[in-house]
Amino acid sequence: MQCVDCVNEGARTVRHARTSAGAVVSNGRPIITQVMIALNVLAYVVTVFQSGSPMNNQRAGLFTATSMIPELTANGEWWRILTSGFMHFGLIHLALNMAALFVVGPVVEQELGKLRYSAVYFLSLLGGSAAAFYFGTVCQQLAGASGAVFGLMGALLIVFKRQKRDISTIVVIVGINLVSNLFTNASLLGHLGGFVIGGLLTLAMVKAPQKNRNLYQIGAVAVALLLLGGMFALRAAELDTAAELVLEYARTCR
Repeated sequence: MQCVDCVNEGARTVRHARTSAGAVVSNGRPIITQVMIALNVLAYVVTVFQSGSPMNNQRAGLFTATSMIPELTANGEWWRILTSGFMHFGLIHLALNMAALFVVGPVVEQELGKLRYSAVYFLSLLGGSAAAFYFGTVCQQLAGASGAVFGLMGALLIVFKRQKRDISTIVVIVGINLVSNLFTNASLLGHLGGFVIGGLLTLAMVKAPQKNRNLYQIGAVAVALLLLGGMFALRAAELDTAAELVLEYARTCR
């Protein structure tokens, strides 16, 4: 028999096993993944309610105000680079992304821990937006959690490689999805941007030396933020320089 205080005191002195990224090994619930799924589903339900259609919900006021439209984003509506990651074009788009997030998310969250996982998720989302915004045309309207989901696939690839596990299935799935983008309206740039940022950021996290690990990982996050911020700023300046041409081109897109 041991008193509660004795057990708690002993637990504080025990060194917990940690993952390659420095997270405490745990079998807890993937809270962040569940929250992200809930937020995406909630946003979809609101757009369906506003539009009156589960498949044409892009007509909803919330969707119009939060999806990423390059000309409006460059004109100061910067929230769109983040909020667009919670909008989806219809039920199938939502279901595919949430299914992938449900499968991949918990594995990556367990390896990275909640804080690092959140950083990878949101920076992958921004990476997808940045790639589509910087390299894409002003005609493209971007929405969906695909950038974040592909970022997590990139993260899972790094985690499995680090653990010396078979990565062939992940490579095939990512390859099929990227190739399919060539025959659909999906944003290839958005998917690639998320995949690259998620993979590189996770690589930096698992490769960080144990000594000052947190400092190295914070530095990696800061570098990613600066890179993505620079891409948004440069593209916005470019569009502002050719504002009249861009607006005319945007009108022809419609």
